Amino acid sequence: MRNWPLWTAALWWGSLSTLGFGVVPLLFVHLPSAAVAGTMAAHLFEAQTVLSLALGLALLLAAVARRGDVLLPRGASVLWFVAAAMALALASQWVVAPRIVAREDLRLWHALGSAMYVGQWLCAGLIFRAWLKPREQAQV
Repeated sequence: MRNWPLWTAALWWGSLSTLGFGVVPLLFVHLPSAAVAGTMAAHLFEAQTVLSLALGLALLLAAVARRGDVLLPRGASVLWFVAAAMALALASQWVVAPRIVAREDLRLWHALGSAMYVGQWLCAGLIFRAWLKPREQAQV
């Protein structure tokens, strides 16, 4: 039970990886039109946002419950990466996604949304790494 933060971080990174690099590209390959695939992708990304916020909150609570922070190599606080990933998820959902759905300057907003998703994925990967060996890495 004491490893639940590690499993939570793994779920977060794994869900982002599966959806963004596996499921959504397959939608555009196998569904009859880009419009249908885009609509389905929007629903899946919305569900991922909810999951990301829930998992991020759980990891914030885990860090508080430890009465100390989990650190990345060179002493960087994992809490900043959790907050950044959660902020990227919210910004993608509430700023970028509505513009993509409205087809406003699609190339710009899709590129920005993709960059934000990759940023969230990178943050989640660092969070997972931090929880993997929190005590050993704090001394590096």
